[in-house]
Amino acid sequence: MRPQMHRFGDFVRRNRALTVSVAVLGAMVVAVALLPLVLPSTRMIAPSNRLLPPSWSHPFGTDSYGRDVLSRLVTGGRYSLGLAALITLCAGTLGLLIGMVSGFFRTADAVLMRLVDAGMAFPGIVLAMSLAVALGPSMSTELLALTIVFTPLVARVIRSRALSVSRRNYIDAARAAGVPAWKILLKHVCPNVLPLAVVQLVIISAMSMLIDGALSFLGLGIAPPTPTWGNMISDGRDYLTVAPWLVIFPGVALLVCVFFLNLLGSSLRATVDPRVRALNALQRLRARHRTATPFTKAPRMRTP
Repeated sequence: MRPQMHRFGDFVRRNRALTVSVAVLGAMVVAVALLPLVLPSTRMIAPSNRLLPPSWSHPFGTDSYGRDVLSRLVTGGRYSLGLAALITLCAGTLGLLIGMVSGFFRTADAVLMRLVDAGMAFPGIVLAMSLAVALGPSMSTELLALTIVFTPLVARVIRSRALSVSRRNYIDAARAAGVPAWKILLKHVCPNVLPLAVVQLVIISAMSMLIDGALSFLGLGIAPPTPTWGNMISDGRDYLTVAPWLVIFPGVALLVCVFFLNLLGSSLRATVDPRVRALNALQRLRARHRTATPFTKAPRMRTP
């Protein structure tokens, strides 16, 4: 047990950014999952308590309808984080399948990559806004729009790694031995692309939260009275001078979540990418060599 704890402590010391990111994001997930069970309902309107500043009874104040901002913030976090997780899952699954098939089968690569290039030709936010306007603002519309936006990004990254893996000697040996293509994909290609896919999905989740906030702010995301961090910011902009907490708290929540998701993605890349890991090990070795005490020769004794 002690050697395992020692290895865990050494891992935490070497990956402090990763540990802090996981701790902060885990705390946010626990908060949005459990706090709505004990806080007042987000639909409880109290006109006599409208626009109250933060206090002991309402730690984050109240909005223009007298609703508790903290309750709406954690409930909105359920929708914002849940939607980002759904978008990441759908776009990651489709992008992983398309990228692996395109990188392994050269005949399918020409067709699939042209479709991916066509999807990447449109700006993501513009495409998402167009679909939201055409289909109407809703959670399913936003899920469909952002899945279409992010699938080509994941597929392009996975395809490049699958293409390099498919050219290795053990893949040629498996083909020569008559191993079916689907088994090669599952047993040899997929384990080599999964670490990169995980890093890409964490970054995609941060980007999806930003676009979700922008769409909700513009009224093209999840429609009120369902709270999300984006439409809470949109509702509070009319009271920015008299009740700035209506914008500050959801804006800070969105900022913190996106920041630590990006930090988690960069830390994961430094942990799972062999090239980055080797470069970091070389830098630590050089730093240790520079700080080491240089060897000094013993002074010669004078002969009488």
